[in-house]
Amino acid sequence: MKQMALDLGLAPGPGLHRFFAGPNEAALRHLRLQIEGDGGVHRSPVPTYLWGETASGKTYLLRAVREALREQGGIVGWMDASTRFPVAFDERWAAVILDEVDLYNPAQQAAAFNWFVNATSPATGAQRWVLAAGTVPPYDMKLREDLRSRVGWGEVYQLHVLDEEQRRSVLKREAQTRGLALPDDVMDFMLRRFSRDLGSLVQLLDHLDDFALRNKRAITIPLLKNMLETE
Repeated sequence: MKQMALDLGLAPGPGLHRFFAGPNEAALRHLRLQIEGDGGVHRSPVPTYLWGETASGKTYLLRAVREALREQGGIVGWMDASTRFPVAFDERWAAVILDEVDLYNPAQQAAAFNWFVNATSPATGAQRWVLAAGTVPPYDMKLREDLRSRVGWGEVYQLHVLDEEQRRSVLKREAQTRGLALPDDVMDFMLRRFSRDLGSLVQLLDHLDDFALRNKRAITIPLLKNMLETE
């Protein structure tokens, strides 16, 4: 059986409205407030840091925030651990987003510190929101102290991985959204054999939907196995 690629390119773009909060409701509510405002209250310049283990939804939420800000017409500075050559801070940015910050190399840490200082300094004009994410709490990050302390001085939320029943609820909802009949045995197979990461599971569901339509077959375990062997 072939290994399934995670980036299938078929899933809808990230959105806060599509994030199943479960035990992470407080973090989601905070992000929505920052994006949408509350009774005219503008986005706070106080930074936000999300942390949690792999598959807790950190990167999805950061990408969803970036898309929401772009839809509002904002330009967003983005850096993650794969960014080889960080660009200089841009005063047009509405916000700065730092993903996988705990994995930054020295050059990335220097750039992130520069972005952070410029984003939160009144001297650069309107103060920008800084949103960051990593796998450990602020005090456990192996970063230069001036960056570590700044990342952790604002709002900090731990994200928790959804349990199996919650992941099952998400898959059911996503299937209903697509008008799919997803049998329980197929869902059981997906949850047993594939990543706990909901993003990967939803991408798998999208790919399975496309494969079933192209082959004009109902979604079954044999169809799923056939897809994995041939795609």
